[in-house]
Amino acid sequence: MSFSVQRADGPKSVQYEELLAQARSLITDEPDRIANAANFSSLIYHALSDLNWAGFYLFDGTELVVGPFQGKPACVRIPLGKGVCGTAAQTRQTQVVRDVHEFPGHIACDSASQSEIVVPLFAKDGSLIGVWDVDSPIVNRFDADDQKGMEALCALFVELAWPARGR
Repeated sequence: MSFSVQRADGPKSVQYEELLAQARSLITDEPDRIANAANFSSLIYHALSDLNWAGFYLFDGTELVVGPFQGKPACVRIPLGKGVCGTAAQTRQTQVVRDVHEFPGHIACDSASQSEIVVPLFAKDGSLIGVWDVDSPIVNRFDADDQKGMEALCALFVELAWPARGR
């Protein structure tokens, strides 16, 4: 299968609509969770501008552990409640951080990161799967439109790539 990633252009609402369609076609017929997470990360990383990290931290029952991602090597383990990722997982709420240097307890895995958005991921039974984490080297890169778009992408990912199938 050949798949081409197009850099998303236009208003953010249009960019996210296009990304949803691309993500759906990319992961619909693949049962392997890790393969889907890897391709999902690559799609978002290459389609949206001004990103320096995009990927998953998966909950192992105790803490978040780095999963498939695009970008520089990352922190491997994050306790719940620590940093932006741990806060999103613990509060069960998306975190949109305008300036990571203003976020108490921010964990700096990549010193180039200036802003961040983290969406918590939950299985159908409500249990924590992990978080979707995206960083940018630009202050104030993420806004309400990004939150809406990332949450829609994550809902699609969980629906298609994280059902009770696969590994």
